[in-house]
Amino acid sequence: MTLKEVKIGESCTVKRIHGEGALKRRIMDMGITKGVEIYVRKVAPLGDPVEITLRGYELSIRKEDAALIEVE
Repeated sequence: MTLKEVKIGESCTVKRIHGEGALKRRIMDMGITKGVEIYVRKVAPLGDPVEITLRGYELSIRKEDAALIEVE
């Protein structure tokens, strides 16, 4: 399951980040690393971006990037 598929109000834990090079590095620099708990706060009306809470702060990411984050 990916972060893109998680419903509003649900929490999940990061299992793995797919992607290569700079893209993977950018996602990890935002604090999204293996084992981190993520709470999906809301999704924009047209479905992009997704607002999440992790490590005590809010972050908005594109659905394209959320599809690269494998969660459980």
